[in-house]
Amino acid sequence: MVFPGYAVSTAFFIGTVLFLRLLYILPATNPRTPLPRKRGTPTHLLIVLGSGGHTAEMLSLLADLDPSSYTRRTYIISSGDDFSASKAVDFEHALTSPSPSRINAFSDIARETSHGNIDQATISSYSLHFVPRARQIHQSLLTAPFSCLQCFIACICFLYSPPLPHPSIDADTYPDLILLNGPSNSVLVLLAALFLRFFAFSGTSGKMRSIYVESWARVHGLSLSGKILVGLGAVDRFLVQWEGLAEKGRGEFRGCLVR
Repeated sequence: MVFPGYAVSTAFFIGTVLFLRLLYILPATNPRTPLPRKRGTPTHLLIVLGSGGHTAEMLSLLADLDPSSYTRRTYIISSGDDFSASKAVDFEHALTSPSPSRINAFSDIARETSHGNIDQATISSYSLHFVPRARQIHQSLLTAPFSCLQCFIACICFLYSPPLPHPSIDADTYPDLILLNGPSNSVLVLLAALFLRFFAFSGTSGKMRSIYVESWARVHGLSLSGKILVGLGAVDRFLVQWEGLAEKGRGEFRGCLVR
């Protein structure tokens, strides 16, 4: 027979350990300093696309990204969002076209956050991956938790064992950097990354750093996704595109990042 006092003490101890572990992995309570990377090491960038305006802003944000530095690019797209998938393919075709200059404000920020001293790499590739929608348009709030759970599990499975875009690509499981900008799926992708880091899955150390860029349309307040991620302290860099939001302490202002 387990004594009530022993059970309470055990539960309290386990709860304390889990809470301290959570504080350890959250960027807000334990900011991670990027580890030095060997020159020429390929960088894996994970990009979360939403529907319509979110996709347009994201691709505008990445317009001048250097594919020779971010050699492996993975796009997570909501199931049924053929528009975002086609736009991502068109973007990749344009991205790999010769250009005299492919450096913009975001390239500098991404380089800082993903351990940044990266030389030219020889392999450049991308892949698209679909996950269930976190919430359908006009979906009842009663059923939304179930669809969110389905999306969350799919994101965990994908991050843990993603398909490789090409046989020559090294099977380095986890992305170095996750880029998000507002769709509901982005919150669940980041929570899935935190889940894997919380339980210290092999290979997660130093991986899956995150940048969240709030929408250009958010002038006076944050989006729901932004509020959730700021409240949880779950993102490494939170960027806003209006100086007034930064002055209110709601993010880091690095100028307007979309065009």
